[in-house]
Formats: sequence, C-alpha cells, structure tokens
Amino acid sequence: MPQQRGPRSRLTAADWAEAALAAMRDGGGLAAIAIEPLATRLRATKGSFYWHFANRDALIEAALRRWEEQRLAEVADAEAAGTDPADRLRALFMRLTGNSDPTEPALLAHAGHPLVAPALRRVSTHRLDYLTGLFVEMGVPGDEARRRALRTYCGFLGRVQLAHAVPEVMPRGEEERLYLESVIASLLPG
Repeated sequence: MPQQRGPRSRLTAADWAEAALAAMRDGGGLAAIAIEPLATRLRATKGSFYWHFANRDALIEAALRRWEEQRLAEVADAEAAGTDPADRLRALFMRLTGNSDPTEPALLAHAGHPLVAPALRRVSTHRLDYLTGLFVEMGVPGDEARRRALRTYCGFLGRVQLAHAVPEVMPRGEEERLYLESVIASLLPG
C-alpha cells in the first residue's frame, strides 16, 4: 500500500486505487473511500486525486478493477499448478482460503452497491466457471459439475466470512491444513 510518500513523489491512479483498497481492508468498507483521508494517508493533495479521477465513484471503479484483476490472477495461478484438475482445484482452494484479505467480506457487505455488484458478479462467475470446468475434467457430468462448483464456492465464501467475523473459531496451523484437505476430499469425485 503506497503510504508516507515523500513530497516529490508522483502518485499514479494505481496508487490511489491501491490506497482505496487498503482503506477498505482496514475495516472501513466503502465508507472508508473518502478523498481527504486517502490524500492524508498518501501525503498528497486533493488536487492529486482530481488529476487522476473525476470523482469518488471513478476511484471506487478503479479500486474494484484492481481487486478484480487480483482475484482473476488467483485462478490463473491455480491453472499453472499442473495438469491434474484435482491438483488445480486444491491449489485454488488453498490459495483462496489461505488469503486472509478482508477486502472480499467488505465487498460482500456492499453487494447491492451499483459499482460493487458487477465486480462481484464477474469474479464469482469466473471462479464458478473455472471450478465447473475442473469438475468436468474429473469426469463429473455438467449439471453435477456446476453443483459441485457452487458447493465449493459457497464453502469458500462461508469460510472467508467466518474467518473475518469470528476468527477465533477457525482452526490454525496443521489443524487448518487437515480441515481444508478434508473439505477438498469431500468435493472430489469418487
């Protein structure tokens, strides 16, 4: 997160978008995306903000695009995990559940917002399509593959939400690894 820049550093639109995401992650949700506090955090002026963005909504859109790119990269990373679809499923599930980034729960809390809803829909659709494809590769028929994908994704979202809201109930360390392996085993065909 770009903070504490010197007075001569030039901020980019990406710096502002990352700062907006960081503010959301820090617990403020969309309400934390406010120009003056972000400018203070970045040691910038409001003029710097308006050089890059017409208004707050434009910043929110840029932050959401950045978040979406990061989430799509997680799927691409899983694809690189090998040729076996079960290995790719495991890699994606472990990566997604191992990510303690509270941005997703913050966005889910604002799922009805007109700027947030399309980004959540695109990321969810991409993840579900990818998971469905993995299950089809494992020999699961199309309709059942989609149901397994949905069950997998709901399990992931539930875990993320619970880890965010009541982290003390979640297993840690080796116990967490064993739990996640058991979840994955329950999803695999056969």
